[in-house]
Amino acid sequence: MAQFCKDKAVDLVVVGPEQPLVDGLADELNAAGIPTFGPSARAAELEGSKSFMKHVMRKYDVPTAAYESFTDPAEAKAYARRVGAPIVVKTSGLAAGKGVLLCDTVEEAEKAVDDLMVARIFGDAGKEVVVEEFLTGEEASFFALVDGESGLALASAQDHKAAFDGDKGPNTGGMGAYSPAPVFTPEIERQVVEEILQRTVDGMRAEGCPFTGVLFGGLMIEGGRAKLLEWNVRFGDPECQVLMTRLRSDLAEVLMRACQGRLSEVELEWSDDKALTVVMAAKGYPGDYQKGSVIGGLDGVTGAKVFHAGTACNAAGEVTAAGGRVLNVTATGATISEAQEKAYAAVKQIRWDDTHYRSDIGWRAVAREKGQ
Repeated sequence: MAQFCKDKAVDLVVVGPEQPLVDGLADELNAAGIPTFGPSARAAELEGSKSFMKHVMRKYDVPTAAYESFTDPAEAKAYARRVGAPIVVKTSGLAAGKGVLLCDTVEEAEKAVDDLMVARIFGDAGKEVVVEEFLTGEEASFFALVDGESGLALASAQDHKAAFDGDKGPNTGGMGAYSPAPVFTPEIERQVVEEILQRTVDGMRAEGCPFTGVLFGGLMIEGGRAKLLEWNVRFGDPECQVLMTRLRSDLAEVLMRACQGRLSEVELEWSDDKALTVVMAAKGYPGDYQKGSVIGGLDGVTGAKVFHAGTACNAAGEVTAAGGRVLNVTATGATISEAQEKAYAAVKQIRWDDTHYRSDIGWRAVAREKGQ
């Protein structure tokens, strides 16, 4: 990749997925003199190792769930029995957004430990696990650009992780999102910037691995305060779609300034419109699903933008499904309700028999708008 960028005279690289960051792609590109928006391999451990992330949060007094990390299944299960349920069991390593198991009983927690550490259902990601306090409240997503010294908060968003309507079913990488998130008030934003974002940025610098890139935090908000669930070190999907739809500033210029340590010069401009995206997934996702089914009607979609997340073309030139989460149908409106209506109208214009999607994306915000 570094040689390719040299050959093509690439001026700026933005690394999207987490695995290349953990593997050190940003280190290689920066060493070759190519400006790269993305953390070093050491800094990317904020996502690559939940154990490392939690250690840094504890050390630098970032509000987060109580936890312990384990490499021995028996010790992990003993801790779960001692703390009690509900409780959360997570792979420490990368598991494509699926390595978090919410356990309502101690028996479920013990099974989760065995699944992750013994059966290794997510491979080596489960050789170490984090067992942590189950936080209650309303979840929101927080994004910030970071230049090693300071962070610049982006607009808020809210994701829908559960596979089915009513927030039921297994966790996914995200079945839809909207921005802004009404639960993320200006007061909570100030608390998050001061107590979570800046303490993390200062802590990473103190650890000798200053962070440059985007920090994407999952937050749990209750009683007017937020706690950090976890950090990711890249733009989140599907939140990124609604954020970029609302952003009016020149993104490339902003990311280049982050690489140069000049974020303090930047003020971001956002549209007042609300944005909402619906993920059209393959039937069976997040479990087993088939690839190759034909998707029609995309050229005729009106009132929304369709982001391709997992598609391919067959020999006949038709668009086909090639992943679990396949399309992001994204619309804007003066209210979340309007954006929701336009997004689902566009979903219905797409011809795809083998799809599954939630029909209630944005339900919390819509209820707030209706005073419910």
